[in-house]
Amino acid sequence: MLHGLLLVCLLPQPSGAEPTKPDPGQGAWRTARPASLQRTEAVAVTVNGKIYVVGGFEPPGVGTATKLAITPALEEYDPASDRWTARASMPMGLHHTGIGAVGGLVYVIGGYKQSGLSIWQPVASVYAYDPAADKWTERAPMPTARGALAVAELDGMLYAIGGFGEKGNSPAVEIYDPAHDRWMPRTPLPTPRDHLAVVALNRKIYAIGGRLNGDYQRNLAVTEVYDPAVDRWESAPPLPTARSGIAAVSLGNRLYVFGGEGPEGTFRENEAYDPARHEWQRMAPMPTGRHGLGAASLQGGIHVIDGGPTPGGSFSNLHEIFTPPSR
Repeated sequence: MLHGLLLVCLLPQPSGAEPTKPDPGQGAWRTARPASLQRTEAVAVTVNGKIYVVGGFEPPGVGTATKLAITPALEEYDPASDRWTARASMPMGLHHTGIGAVGGLVYVIGGYKQSGLSIWQPVASVYAYDPAADKWTERAPMPTARGALAVAELDGMLYAIGGFGEKGNSPAVEIYDPAHDRWMPRTPLPTPRDHLAVVALNRKIYAIGGRLNGDYQRNLAVTEVYDPAVDRWESAPPLPTARSGIAAVSLGNRLYVFGGEGPEGTFRENEAYDPARHEWQRMAPMPTGRHGLGAASLQGGIHVIDGGPTPGGSFSNLHEIFTPPSR
């Protein structure tokens, strides 16, 4: 929303298409209990063996003029019971946020809030959630207000990368140190963009896909890699399918990129990158194409949750789990 190797740009696989016969070399999908709330543009993270999904848009109430209602709701998924539980809501309703976890706490960073009639006011806020106390606290704000950014954790630090602010696409790369509640700037993102995904893997951070100026007709396949040891960005092989509104997770020695949207529709694509081989590989497509979805790894699988089945303002409470191939 907000309007050397593989480089293959394909039409998105129709979101309602029947999954093809499973190929063991591409992993497998199964369905888990749906989330309690239907939403899109939410974010997800794993903390202490449970998954937390927060924020985003939910369907508006009956009789309201708006098509999108911002929600502060937080849900917790416990795999032991296959059950969702409502937890304390964020202090403010936000959508298109970043999310990360450090030291058993969930951090929700940036995003957009309601301001008058607009639902697209970028914020710099940082909220920390303590699952043990079921309590939120406000932390030091980002230097750069923005939404549709992405966040990754590495060595106890949270990297807030890219997004869209008051003046358009932001190249900002800002690191949050939770132990000292402070922010530090780093070398800017070479290709400023929004609705991207970022993933930490093998002590580097990968910034993948996204779009220019909130326009999904300007989706990108670009992949750029940040090395914190030298504060430098380099190019990597591009995502095979240019897309935005995606979710990405690292598991084992690969990173996985799910879903997204474009002018043709939503994407079922599930593509994995192996840094050791410098190559992308197609994995088993998502059962249901979505954008604005959350993804989190847990117990050897990747949980892909919520998101819009059609471009723009659509909602779901889908909960599908991908198990990567063993090799």
